[in-house]
Amino acid sequence: MFTALRPGGADPSAGPEAVPAPSTGADSGTAADAALTAGDAPKSAPGSAEPEADPVRSEVLPAASAPAAGSSADEPGVDQKTAVFTALKPGGAAPSAGSEAAPNGGVAESGPEAKADSRTAAGDAPKSAPGSAEPEADPADEPGVDRKTAVFKALKPGGADAPAGPEADAAPAAGGAAKSAPGSAGPEADAAPVDRKTAVLKALDSRPASKPGSGGGSAGPAGVASGGVDQPTAMLKLPPQPAELPAERTSKFVPLRADEVRAPAQPAGSPVVEAERTRQQPMPPLPPLDLLAELTNKPAPPETPTRTVVRRVKIWTPLLVLALIIFAVVQAVRPLPTPSLKLTANSAYTFEGDKPALPWPGEGQGFMAATGLGTVDSFGEQKAVPIGSVAKAMTAYVVLKDKPLKKGAQGPSITVDAKAEEDGGLDAQGESTLNTVKEGDKLTQHDALAALMIPSANNIARLLARWDTGGSEEEFVKKMNDTAAELGMKNTKYTDPSGLDATTVSSAEDQVKLGQELVEIEALMDITKLPEWTDPSGKTWRNYNTLVPYDGALGIKTGSTTKAGGNLLFAAHKMVGDTDQLIVGAILGQHQAPIIDTVNAASKEVMRATQDELDGATIVKKGQVVGEVDNGLGTKVPLVAVEDVKAVGWSGLTVKLELTDGAKSVPQSAAAGTHIGTLTVGEGKSQVEVAVALQDDLAEASFLDKLTRVG
Repeated sequence: MFTALRPGGADPSAGPEAVPAPSTGADSGTAADAALTAGDAPKSAPGSAEPEADPVRSEVLPAASAPAAGSSADEPGVDQKTAVFTALKPGGAAPSAGSEAAPNGGVAESGPEAKADSRTAAGDAPKSAPGSAEPEADPADEPGVDRKTAVFKALKPGGADAPAGPEADAAPAAGGAAKSAPGSAGPEADAAPVDRKTAVLKALDSRPASKPGSGGGSAGPAGVASGGVDQPTAMLKLPPQPAELPAERTSKFVPLRADEVRAPAQPAGSPVVEAERTRQQPMPPLPPLDLLAELTNKPAPPETPTRTVVRRVKIWTPLLVLALIIFAVVQAVRPLPTPSLKLTANSAYTFEGDKPALPWPGEGQGFMAATGLGTVDSFGEQKAVPIGSVAKAMTAYVVLKDKPLKKGAQGPSITVDAKAEEDGGLDAQGESTLNTVKEGDKLTQHDALAALMIPSANNIARLLARWDTGGSEEEFVKKMNDTAAELGMKNTKYTDPSGLDATTVSSAEDQVKLGQELVEIEALMDITKLPEWTDPSGKTWRNYNTLVPYDGALGIKTGSTTKAGGNLLFAAHKMVGDTDQLIVGAILGQHQAPIIDTVNAASKEVMRATQDELDGATIVKKGQVVGEVDNGLGTKVPLVAVEDVKAVGWSGLTVKLELTDGAKSVPQSAAAGTHIGTLTVGEGKSQVEVAVALQDDLAEASFLDKLTRVG
């Protein structure tokens, strides 16, 4: 083996080892050897009529007869690659008519024994030994010789020269045309180019070796050119090796794919049919930039972190710009938020001094408050006690709630029924009634309320209850109790509209809550502040509330019974600065006779003391910043009071300040000095209100403000 690998090949003196030659059958491997040769064109030995013996074949390959006449490899017009494919297929070419008989007396077998030698070199084609009449037999047909191994070794660059002679087909090598050697008896061989890769794949087709000892076999080339043997070709001179097991063949070689289509062996002399080529699988799609590079014949640069970053920037930058444009348009066309007002001054103010102590009577209970400001003072336990005719204050409130009466108006007419006329005669039993009415008389709502609140007529109280509900006093009493619950009068319960029943009870605190609602009804206050009233018949009735019309007293309602004692719900007003302050008080349970005069006297002292406690204090000066307007986009403009703000209260009282928009929408832009809102102190009638204005211009929101707003 080492001798064969040395430069110069094997010892030329060694004679070829005798190998039985097949008796018949053309060697299709001759065409394969010629067709698969790459490199220089094969040449015949000078002056030789027979091809020179191949030293490699003389050592390993068995002798083969020359190709039969009409062989596909010698026919003009036949593609050499097709001939190689056909020769390498199992079964080889059909035996010729004049082939030698096998030693067993039969015709040489076709099939594995007639297959062509597929060995070839990438360079020169194999040559016959000098003076040899026939090429030696194919070693792949010998038992123990692996045909695929022989093919790969034959295809190594620098192989033996291609056979020459009239029968040999010369394959072009490395772009050169194959030519016959000088003096060759045969014509110049075909020079068709050979696809080496295709030839190798075809040659690797699994074929069984020649049967040992058979007379058949593949015929070698008719003649080969003389010349030296290169080292890869000399490797074929190694002694025959035992046949490999199927497992070994599988481990060394990768079988052809299942979609490889092999053409069947063709009979001798028939046209060679080229087999279908291997179908290729579709390639996966390329990335867009790589595909563009391939279409422009510019290979895509290798993938690097920098290239990845650049590609992402190119992809995401336009999308980001588009998103920013959409965002800017949306921000610009969105509706602007409504500007809001915020109080920056103190939200409360406390008057200096101690809490006042009013001159309360020695018995009963009492309560005093200023409307919208809070409780001034109280005394006694606030519990439910009979209140007598003070209950008529709730009767008037329910009627006016259901059927309001405007200031100075008389209201609808009320027909006096028989019950009202009958109940009017109860004055003889000590009840307070309007005994001048007859059935069918008409009373305006104003006159009916006056008869209720000034002479405290019980029959008119029941008449108003029936008029309000359509005839049911019980339903009206239910309304009275429901209203008391709405006002938070927890210690109050009504059982009749007049209060004559001792079961109608309440507390001083509860009655003050009701009185603060009544003083807001001017039509009623215009009645209760009268010292007397004249009915439609012309009779004059005095007001039992003797506080009126003095010291700004507004009256409201008296109530006295033997069990309830003297009771009075009263109100008054006082001007403090530019505001009209209202106070409401109640004193219950005065039993010192005369009870009505006792309760009036006690109520007068408490009322006047409370009025004296009322005072004003300047808590905000003109031009002082009290708040700001926020346009909702980050712009804030200060607000100032347009005049002094005076709070009304008494020592120790805390009043609340509030900045409101005055039920008007705040503009998006306005000049300095524009009135924007109102600063209020207190609640109800005692509330003080002062306008506020912009200290600076309120500019319209800029595009940048619109763009950067959130929420």
